[in-house]
Formats: sequence, C-alpha cells, structure tokens
Amino acid sequence: MSEKKVKVLVITGFGLNCEKETVAAFNYAGADAEQIHLNDLLKNERSLEEFQILAFIGGFSFGDHLGSGTVFANKIKFNLRDDLKKFVDAGKLVIGICNGFQTITRLGLAPALNGEIFTQQVALDHNDSGVFRDDWITLKANKKSNCIFTKNIDTIRMPIRHGEGKFIAEQSILDEISEKNLDVFKYSDEDGNILSEFPVNPNGSKNNIAGICNETGRVFGLMPHPEAFLSPFNAPDWQREQLKGELPKEGEGVIIFKNAVEFAKDNLI
Repeated sequence: MSEKKVKVLVITGFGLNCEKETVAAFNYAGADAEQIHLNDLLKNERSLEEFQILAFIGGFSFGDHLGSGTVFANKIKFNLRDDLKKFVDAGKLVIGICNGFQTITRLGLAPALNGEIFTQQVALDHNDSGVFRDDWITLKANKKSNCIFTKNIDTIRMPIRHGEGKFIAEQSILDEISEKNLDVFKYSDEDGNILSEFPVNPNGSKNNIAGICNETGRVFGLMPHPEAFLSPFNAPDWQREQLKGELPKEGEGVIIFKNAVEFAKDNLI
C-alpha cells in the first residue's frame, strides 16, 4: 500500500506564471501538487477541502491593474471567502510568494493580527527605486518565529523579481509584528547583518521585512522566490562555487517546501 501524500493546491490563471516551478518544488519535497485554474474553484469544479497546503504563486495577476494582487484577491474574497476561512481555521498551510504575497496581504490572511482575517493590515508598495528589480538577495530568518515554513533556517539566498515589493504598514502594526515575531524574514547581507541600504534591502521595505507569517505560523508570505532555487545550478555563481568544492545536492529554496510538507504529513493527513 502506497503512503498517502500531502496534497497541495497551486492556483493558476489570469497572469500568474510560476505554477510549474511551484508544483515541482512541492513534488520534490514529497507532496502531490496540482495546478488548478482559479475559474475551476469559482465554478465549484474543485474544492479547497481536497488539499492540506494552498499556494498563491508569483506572476502578474490581472496585469497588476488596481495594484498588485488586488483583483485576484477580490475574486477570491467575494467568491471563496467561507471556503478559505474554513481552510485557515482548520490549521492547514498557506504560502504566498511574490504576487501571491501581495494577494494574501490584500486578503488579510497575514499578518491577521488578533485573528482578524479579511482585513488588510499591511501592503506591498512600489519599490523605492521606482523600477522592477531582478536580483539575488540574502535573507536572515527570525529564530524566534514559529513559522512552519522557515524551521531550521538561519540565512538563505533567493532571487527576487518584483516592482512592488516594499513592505509597508502603520507603525503600530509594524511594532506588533515585531513584538510577536511575525517578521519571519528580513533582507540582510551575506553574513546575516540586517541592513537597510540598497541593494541589501532592494525595495525599501520597512524594518527590512521580506516575509511575514500569521500568529499560528501556518500562513506565510514572502517576496523572494524559493521555488526558483531548487537546484544549485539556478544560482548565478554556481560555477564559482563549484571551483571552491562540491556543489550541494539541492538549491537553498527547497527547505521551505520540505518544512511545509513534513509538517502537513505529520499533522494534517
């Protein structure tokens, strides 16, 4: 009898374009990931109940009209609100990457302070540079965070590619995020020093925040792309690293998906 696998829903459609990498990431981590068009969910042809992990992926949903992630979030909020609340209340896992991070903040899934979902508390604004930024950055993990996805991470490299990645919120919200250790990832230099200067902080994010979770640690959003670093050969400097010695078996982004799948396997199926 084959072992039951964690089922992952990767929502696609309307300008999103990272579905194949995200599916590959979860499948590599041992899950059974499936890409499903948003319309199939809206028509009730498929259901969130089938899955233990939900992934909001990167891309340019609805061309970022009215603000990145806004239209996509509203489609979900006004059609799948009850299903999504039930999914989150059941303790299942949600990850939002880049445009997906923008979407879950619009939905109010994170940080969801005091359990208030569907109320937007933070946002991702235009980069301070005023241009789209495509680069590789380093993140420092908050060891006090209870985020499921970032367990056993100290520093991690990932690519970014966004024009609206500046994390902003009212000061009181920023303070509460910090006090509750919901600021999961911060932009840092290669040694893990958290610096606000460009290009270490590539977009001008407040408090250098690159990723946050909700208070349960089960809903997580970040601007960088872990699904784009599954192989060491994804990195722009892999040849230089190879000259130093043997390359690692996998890219640094893999651990985020493995953490999620292992947790879901132990707790949700």
